[in-house]
This record gives sequence, structure tokens and C-alpha cells, in this order.
Amino acid sequence: MTQTNGMKLRIGVVGCGNISLAYMRNAPLFCGVEIIACADLNADAATRRAAEFNLRAADVDSLIDDKNIDLILNLTIPAAHFDVSMRALSAGKHVFTEKPLGVTAAEGRRLVDAAAVKGLMLGSAPDTFLGAAGRHARRRMEAGAIGKPVTGTAFMMGRGMEHWHPDPSFYYQAGAGPVMDMGPYYLTMMVNLIGPIRRVQAVATSGQEERLITAEGRKQGTTFKVGTPTSVLSLLEFDCGATVTFGTSWDVFRHSNHPIELHGTEGSLRLPDPDNFGGSVALSSRGAPWQETDTSGDLFGAVNWPIAAPDRANYRMLGLADLARAIIEGRAPRASGDLALHVLEVMEAILRAGETGVAQTIAGIVAQPKELREEEARSLLA
Repeated sequence: MTQTNGMKLRIGVVGCGNISLAYMRNAPLFCGVEIIACADLNADAATRRAAEFNLRAADVDSLIDDKNIDLILNLTIPAAHFDVSMRALSAGKHVFTEKPLGVTAAEGRRLVDAAAVKGLMLGSAPDTFLGAAGRHARRRMEAGAIGKPVTGTAFMMGRGMEHWHPDPSFYYQAGAGPVMDMGPYYLTMMVNLIGPIRRVQAVATSGQEERLITAEGRKQGTTFKVGTPTSVLSLLEFDCGATVTFGTSWDVFRHSNHPIELHGTEGSLRLPDPDNFGGSVALSSRGAPWQETDTSGDLFGAVNWPIAAPDRANYRMLGLADLARAIIEGRAPRASGDLALHVLEVMEAILRAGETGVAQTIAGIVAQPKELREEEARSLLA
């Protein structure tokens, strides 16, 4: 479809699991997009979501081939991302996929190349960097608040998934783990703020060979084998010369590390969890006390999730709305396939460095995403 002003990108969702709820609830907030159908390998799951949001339920093949659908929103598990996205591109559909872009960088490159050959848009989560906290931090960086970035830290640490997810084993296999599952939020935010990464070093280990599922469900009390590192400490060297320590772990019960801190020649910037769209951003100018800015009053920063008892900002669909606008304007989307590929290459390099003990150079360098200014962000609302 060649979209023009006033038209909507007609979206078919493949994958009706937990994450689909946020996308479907948020879709009406944005102009230029409309979810019209959904599919899942579990037909009952698709039927339930369709009834909940007044959509048409379909099987996966017919949804991808449907000529009334312009874009496939790929919300399948990581192992299925490449297959579903490539099938959609081959069918002439634009694609926006949950992270990661693929299980391997080779898969990601094939998707980026296929989209380019066919003249289609390819976008990928995470789009959290476009939320209120990420935009506030980007404005601070663009204004020179910390001067030239020099160093920093980023930590994603926790207990893992088996205490809340009823069937968590896929999180602990190749293509997932803390680096591949949560790394995209942290790495995408940092690339958004200080540019692409050119080299990494890492050490990787696993705290347990097997995990016990304690979450309620039919698999409660059973164990599964771990197939990917669950604690990885890496050193990121950015193209601008800055270096950041990035630690990820699902072997930690409690810690006091801040999600992201960036330090430069003029000050320091502290960011909230980049898996969320909002939160407080703190600035210290030349060693002065931290000055906190609460972004909950800013666009895409208000606490809205989960519905029953909101405690965080969740505006998934924002990146897809920007992609729809990008089609009109003839530009790359901010949450682009190129950006997701760069992050995937970095994550793959981190795991390879952890396995071999050898520093890894990143093959491709992506352009820093264009800043999403407030007026443009507001124009994405319906």
C-alpha cells in the first residue's frame, strides 16, 4: 500500500500471547494504524483476542496472504520471528516485529535485505526509547548536558522468568537469555543517546544448569535445562569513543545498580528502566547533586499499565505509528530494521566474546535514530 494522509495502515497480528494485549489496547491511541485481524498457531488464542478487541480471527497463512492487510505485526516467540517476518515480506507486506529481529544476525541481515529489495518498511521493537524518559534524555544529550560522553554503566539484573511465567523454558534457550531478551531495551536506548557500537568484550556464565518453575500453571514444580548464558558482563566501545560496562543477569535476587548511567566531560545522566516508556531522569552537572525530572506528566510517560493496577508507562505501538508516518514521509522509521540489526549484531558479538574470550568488532555501523521531537510525537496521536 502507498499510504497517504488520512489513510490507515491495516495491520494483521501474528501471535496472540501476553504481549499482544498491550499492542491491541494501545492501537486506538495512534493515528495512521488500525489492527483488523489476528492469528496464532493456537486458534483458541486468536479467537479470544479477536472477540476481546472486535477483530477478525484467521489462520496464520491466510492472514499473511490477505490482500486487505498492509503490515504484519509479528508477536511470535523469538524462534519464529525470522520465518513469520520473511513470509510477510515475501507476500508484499510491511513488517513490525517484536524483538529480537531474528535469532541470529544472519537472519536479521536477510530480513533487512529482503525489505530493501522489495521496497517495504521493516521495523522492530523495542520502541521504548521513543517514550517520555527516552525523549527527555535525548534532549539533554543533544543540548550538551553531559558534554562529550566518556563512560557509563548499564545493568539488567533479576531472578529470571520461572517465578512468574507458566512456561518459561524458551527464555533460556539460544535466541533468548538475558542478553537477547532484555538487551535490546538497554542497547537500543544507548545507541539512541550516544550512537552506534563498534567493539565489545565479554565474560559469560550460567548460575544454574537447570531451573525450577515456581509460577502457577500445569508445569509448576517441573525443571528445564538452560541452553544459554544467564550472567554476562560486557564492555561496549562506542563509535564516538565512549565505553560502557553492560551487565545482564537472571541469577540475582537483589541489587542496587541503576539501569543506565552515562558520564561525560560536563556531567552525568541517569535513566530509568529502558523496558518502560516513562520514569525519572536525573542530571548531575559537574558533580552537583542529582536533579530528578519525573516524566510521568509528559507525552507517553503517564503510568497506564497493567490495566488492573498500573505502575508503569507502556505505549507499545508508538514505534509502529512512527513507521506508518515514515511511509507517508518517505523516510526510515526510527525503530527500524537497521537499528534492530545493529543491536542484534552487538548482542551476538557479546555472546561470542563471552564464549571465546576474544574482543569482537561490530561489522555494521547504523545511523543514530533521528530525535523524536515533542511536536512530532504529539502528531502521532489519533
